[in-house]
Amino acid sequence: MSAAETTSQTPAAAGVPVAVDLDGTLVRSDLMWEGLVRAIFRRPWRLAGVAAALVGGKAGFKRAVAEAGPVDATHLPFRADLLSWLGEQRAAGRRIVLATAADRAPAEAVAAASGVFDEVLATESGRNLSGAAKAEALVERFGEGGFDYAGDHPRKDAPVFRRARACVAVGGAGLARDLRARDRPIAASFADNHSVTGAILRAMRVHQWTKNLLVLVPLLTAHLVLDAASWANAGLAFLAFSLLASGTYLLNDLNDLDADRAHPTKRRRPIAAGELPIPMALATAAVLVLGGLAIGLLTLPSAFATALLAYLGLTVAYTLLLKRHVLIDVIALSMLYAVRVYAGAAAIEVPLSEWLLVYTLFVFTSLAFLKRHVELRRREAEGGEHVPGRGYVPADARVIGVVGPAIGLMSVMVLALYVQTPTVESLYASPGLLWLLLPLTTWWIVRIWFLAERGEVDDDPVAFAIRDRGTQTVVVLMAAVAIVAWKWGG
Repeated sequence: MSAAETTSQTPAAAGVPVAVDLDGTLVRSDLMWEGLVRAIFRRPWRLAGVAAALVGGKAGFKRAVAEAGPVDATHLPFRADLLSWLGEQRAAGRRIVLATAADRAPAEAVAAASGVFDEVLATESGRNLSGAAKAEALVERFGEGGFDYAGDHPRKDAPVFRRARACVAVGGAGLARDLRARDRPIAASFADNHSVTGAILRAMRVHQWTKNLLVLVPLLTAHLVLDAASWANAGLAFLAFSLLASGTYLLNDLNDLDADRAHPTKRRRPIAAGELPIPMALATAAVLVLGGLAIGLLTLPSAFATALLAYLGLTVAYTLLLKRHVLIDVIALSMLYAVRVYAGAAAIEVPLSEWLLVYTLFVFTSLAFLKRHVELRRREAEGGEHVPGRGYVPADARVIGVVGPAIGLMSVMVLALYVQTPTVESLYASPGLLWLLLPLTTWWIVRIWFLAERGEVDDDPVAFAIRDRGTQTVVVLMAAVAIVAWKWGG
């Protein structure tokens, strides 16, 4: 148990029940906000009814939310340390009561999933069991000072803490300090060890911004590396895509709550783990998306703005629908990368080479297949029947393992055809040197698939490639070949 502070259980306390708050205390999340998010992404047609329920008060609103966006309690981010302590108290003969302002239906589901509760007091029948109402209900049930109470909020839980025999402080260290200042006895405390700022940065996936360096590719292939104005526009394009991508990552994680929590690694994402509150995640997503759009629409050419809006539309479609459909999800992923390249050309107002676009599509389609291949191999090893939130089954890995490398190697063919075009003759002093790009590309594609088969590639092949030394070496060598071919004639 990771309680920061506990008191020994006396015989007098053995028969005293422990009442436990749900949202933010038992679980690191808020069931009402979770229900709203599920309704927004999965049953938007129910939102009008949810809004209408506000007229009937908070209790009616919570019931409408619970019905429109039912919560899967199986994989909720329970506080393991608190659950363990409650199990010990129950084994010692104490009655454990879930006392929550959440609607009864999700509260009952949570109580059943946790396996430690003897009784549930929750919002129902027009009575919103929050604050003073919860305190009154517990006093009616157990008497004044006849229960201990575990809560996480210094203001909302204050009426209950005042009427409890002893308090269990959950969450920030500030709550325990506040309770001591009010001379309230503390039976146990459980402090969080994460910061919201850190959770926001991890949810934004700032490390993924390296993918947006693709907007610089047209600047390099157009030989504008010495043009300051082009670099300025390319930099703004990079920032616009990075902010927009981070905003859509947050929206994707909100939509994928249940699938992420059932995933062995994605369950640690800040929203799924309950480290980033849903209201803050929504607000952050809105700021990021609006910021990215503002940069693209107000500072860069209209063609770039169009590409940015297309990226946003495709990302939303992928999040809500496309990623659940076999093969269509892979095509959508590869197009998201190709749009970045197109947008990079639009930002600096140069024509985009069709050869570059097709080359990019083949490479990133192969990587998109690789992403699914890795997920399926892992799922197969775990004995799962399907990938949560996707339309694939483990047996599909064998087909993907053939198709993915083949599509990647098609980029080598595109490169070979490009090297023989008159355009290359006009752009490069020694175009024959570009043939060296073919074996480099071939080696890289075959190698990354080899590594995937060995289980050395994680769930994000693009991020893996960016930090992979083999990939870094190939990129440096390809850049060196291109520069030499450009500048030095035979």
